[in-house]
Amino acid sequence: MSDLETFTLLPLQIDPKSKAISSPHPTNKALEAELAALNTLHRALHGLDAPHTVPPPPVPVNPKRSANLHKLRESGNAEYRKQRHAEAIKLYTLGLQMALTRPAWEPSQLVREEAHQLYSNRAQAHMQLAQWPEASADAEASVEAKRQGNAKAWFRRGRCLVEMGRLAEAREWVARGLEFEGEEKELSELLREVDARLEQEKVTRDA
Repeated sequence: MSDLETFTLLPLQIDPKSKAISSPHPTNKALEAELAALNTLHRALHGLDAPHTVPPPPVPVNPKRSANLHKLRESGNAEYRKQRHAEAIKLYTLGLQMALTRPAWEPSQLVREEAHQLYSNRAQAHMQLAQWPEASADAEASVEAKRQGNAKAWFRRGRCLVEMGRLAEAREWVARGLEFEGEEKELSELLREVDARLEQEKVTRDA
């Protein structure tokens, strides 16, 4: 009979303090060697500065993908400046597809940085076509990718919510944006505009 077909129950015990594994009947030299190696590994892992941190995988970045992404974003910006907003949206969309399909081993921060710019730019292009729901969704996605240092995306979704008549939601959104961006000029002005419109609505209702 093969050893692979034989199951042997080994008497093992664990020390409650050190968590070391041992056998109460140390007669098997091979077992002793395996347990010694296991306990040594356990102590080494506990000796690490961050024992519960999984080492990151290799993170090589494909330079061709980065170059193509940059080219798509710049081409989209060029189409936007020519007021060819539908074409700009197509180019930003291609860039997003490329950014969001990066291999999983590449840095997630790189994907977030690329995605937040492309989502924000596409939101602005949608706004020029008065496509408020689409622009709002893109601006929100941009903020999800990068919350701080992304005032344009905060502003763009706030403006979209105002244009859709969702003033209470717009106020909450812009106020949150100001928490991340500080007293940013455009956001502060938009908040005052929203407050004024909400006050006017209240006056109209009470009249």
